[in-house]
Amino acid sequence: MCFDHDSRPPIAPIEGGSLEAKDLVLEAADGNRFMAYQARAAEPDGSAIVVLPDVRGLHAYYRDLALRFAEHGVEAIAIDYFGRTAGLGDRGPGFDYQPHVPQTTYDGLRADITAAAAHLRATTEATRLFTVGFCMGGRLAFLTDGFGLGLAGVIGFYGWPTGTARNGTPAPSDVADTFEAPVLGLFGGADEGISGEVRGTFETALRAAGVPHKLVTYDKAPHSFFDRKADEFTVTSAKAWDEVLGFIRTGLAA
Repeated sequence: MCFDHDSRPPIAPIEGGSLEAKDLVLEAADGNRFMAYQARAAEPDGSAIVVLPDVRGLHAYYRDLALRFAEHGVEAIAIDYFGRTAGLGDRGPGFDYQPHVPQTTYDGLRADITAAAAHLRATTEATRLFTVGFCMGGRLAFLTDGFGLGLAGVIGFYGWPTGTARNGTPAPSDVADTFEAPVLGLFGGADEGISGEVRGTFETALRAAGVPHKLVTYDKAPHSFFDRKADEFTVTSAKAWDEVLGFIRTGLAA
């Protein structure tokens, strides 16, 4: 699990920045019905983003994150992963996600993400669409670059770019030649799972594929550093949020 159940994004709310937010049930092309949460911007800037959670699915952390994006002018929708196996229901502390994660499939996840992207395009006037994900969702965010969604960019927080996965998703490093949009990857230098060697392999693959990218590593930051509870990483989290907003507004930051 990336975060504790009481963790929240380390981003201060902006009063009046969000026009409305609501729970939704979306339907993928294969008929799967799944939960989502959409936050509308009071002053949209022309961008929209699909938020891809960690292994817990549509947890309160990701609802809050969708709101924070909307408050900054970015139309946002956060999705759940477990409609096929857990149905529609609460993803709070009582939800046991562990048996459901390995039952997700690459095709199913791709269908759900595609449906969420289509919903954003149908309900907003955004012309630039992004994805952002965390941990399991970070790996997925990288992979969405090859889904043919016409993305303006993808953002992964500590998503594994190499190796096998429980749900059969390919390694982003292995399919970098399918990517169509710039990549922003944010990693912790003290992440014991995603080493410097792993990050280097991803960068080499992106460079070989000619994909515009920026991979940022924050010294001493662990996996899941982007957390309001992680007081010692407040400055790091603020820098990461600035990277995300800069990437959305202007493309790859200098």
